[in-house]
Amino acid sequence: MASQKPDYYEILGVPRDATQEQIHRAYRRLALKYHPDKNRGNKEAEEKFKLISEAYQVLSDPEKRRIYD
Repeated sequence: MASQKPDYYEILGVPRDATQEQIHRAYRRLALKYHPDKNRGNKEAEEKFKLISEAYQVLSDPEKRRIYD
């Protein structure tokens, strides 16, 4: 059974043609909202933060983004 890769654009709430600046702003906004220090003991927020970080790591790197797309 093949696992479906997450939609990093949807996770960050940006369009597929988003600029690096749009991606960065979306990441900062969401990272602050779901950061573990602001959501102590909230496992759901912690998982969301990890997913947001993963999405940013891929989409902020032009080579990784090209491979992902």
